Amino acid sequence: MSGTINKVILIGHLGDEVKMNYFEGGNCIGRFPVATNETYTNRQTGERVTTTEWHNVVVRNKLAELCEKYLSKGDRVYAEGRIKTRQWEQEGTKRYTTEIHAQDMTFLN
Repeated sequence: MSGTINKVILIGHLGDEVKMNYFEGGNCIGRFPVATNETYTNRQTGERVTTTEWHNVVVRNKLAELCEKYLSKGDRVYAEGRIKTRQWEQEGTKRYTTEIHAQDMTFLN
């Protein structure tokens, strides 16, 4: 295979309200955390264990406005997009964050 693919599909619950940033020219970005859970049984104890993974989701423009209008904390969503890593420097230390830039959302509530 000569090409590559960067595709993420998440089904989870919003961990907070959508935070919006507006820019000149009418563009905007919305950000919100999505929690996904994995449940398994511990082989040694027989106990059911649930782990939660948090994902930072970023949406733009019209999709961001729709998310802000219709989504609230705890809502279940389907998000499809790409993984992107950003870096910046803060007080002399390099910082990194990994985000899901969603291009398609389905509200499951």
